[in-house]
Amino acid sequence: MNLSYWETKTWFSNIDFCIIGSGITGLNCALSLKERFPKSKILILERGILPNGASTKNAGFACFGSVSEILDDLNSHSEEEVLQLVQKRLKGLKLLRKNLGDQNIRYKEYGGYELFTSQDIALFEKCRAALPQLNKMLKPTFGDAVFSVQKDSFDFKNIHKKLIFNQFEGQLNTGKMMETLLYKVQKAGIKILNNITVEGFVETRDSVKIKTDKLDFSANKLLIATNGFSEKLGISQVKPARAQVLITKPIKNLEIKGTFHLDKGYYYFRNIDDRILFGGGRNLDFKAEETTEIAQTEIIQQKLEELLKTTVLPETSFEIDQRWSGIMGVGKQKNPVVKQISDNVYCGVRLGGMGVAIGSLVGKELSELIK
Repeated sequence: MNLSYWETKTWFSNIDFCIIGSGITGLNCALSLKERFPKSKILILERGILPNGASTKNAGFACFGSVSEILDDLNSHSEEEVLQLVQKRLKGLKLLRKNLGDQNIRYKEYGGYELFTSQDIALFEKCRAALPQLNKMLKPTFGDAVFSVQKDSFDFKNIHKKLIFNQFEGQLNTGKMMETLLYKVQKAGIKILNNITVEGFVETRDSVKIKTDKLDFSANKLLIATNGFSEKLGISQVKPARAQVLITKPIKNLEIKGTFHLDKGYYYFRNIDDRILFGGGRNLDFKAEETTEIAQTEIIQQKLEELLKTTVLPETSFEIDQRWSGIMGVGKQKNPVVKQISDNVYCGVRLGGMGVAIGSLVGKELSELIK
């Protein structure tokens, strides 16, 4: 890449902080660094035209865990650890809403529902039996009982006629969220370069040489916020997990409002602009979905359509408008990895499919590793 003097001086000289990834985490990290170090020069690198992981591709759930998910976490974590996970997600959502404003992100608190298939009656009974314990555990954090049992008022089919309702769950517009966040970052004088892929880096005594597919340059500090793509940069605690989604064309008189979790959260859907957005199905082939390839597979897309027809919209004709996928970062533990890797390299990754909830907080915590 043949740069001019002006390009070199303006974009690639005297960089204090270089951040890889312009998703929720990377952008919040940049804003926090700029607030703490107002005179610093910050450069964000992004592989895509838009944030190319999950930040602009997620379903826009402002959630912190369904009952079955929390119970599953209690099998591998202590009660205190699970409570801290929920508190971290709630803290992150509050930070997101405070930073961007509910109106700007189109935040709506319609509540969330967990659905159970006719094959999952035993799981429903287990979840219902656990509600007193979970509500007691969470009440000091939320100030009220979080979960309750309600009748299915949406006329879904092939599911248990009682749902578990979460009164504090919300939804937002992912596009508006990222548009507002990007505007704040650019207004703060932080530079973003898109369509540039980091291939590696080498640390020297007081800086990091960053190798990209376009050019090489140096920065004083390097912060990795690529989540699902971070394994390619040597962070082994994170594995990619592809999430596939589809959305219908507008449906007349659509009365479904809220966020919905089905089959232990492996499927999820919501209303948006008189449409139904439906995603999930990773459990149909975990190995194939452990990929950074942004594509769709027939087996998952067919299953999403089948569930729409048989369960969500059984009496309603609909057409599919768009299909897409995003890449999450998961691991054996639910806690994100926010740490200093070496003298001048740091990371904030492994958001575990909860990027909307914890991305803002992880970005802030990542910036605070810089002393």
